[in-house]
Amino acid sequence: MFLAFLSSHRQRLRTTNGLERLNEEIKRRTRVIRIFPNRESCLRLVSALAAEQSCEWISGKRYLNAI
Repeated sequence: MFLAFLSSHRQRLRTTNGLERLNEEIKRRTRVIRIFPNRESCLRLVSALAAEQSCEWISGKRYLNAI
């Protein structure tokens, strides 16, 4: 299944670093707010963070380029 993806995607899918980073960012942002007024506001924050992460993943922005 893993080899069915494009090689550019496989480089990012071989580890769970992206998912762990997203989870840490969600935890960091929700800790600041503490209490959400309703469920939709929490969902809006998490959706915005996921969209931001997706844009970074698509753009291929890297801070350290070892190649």
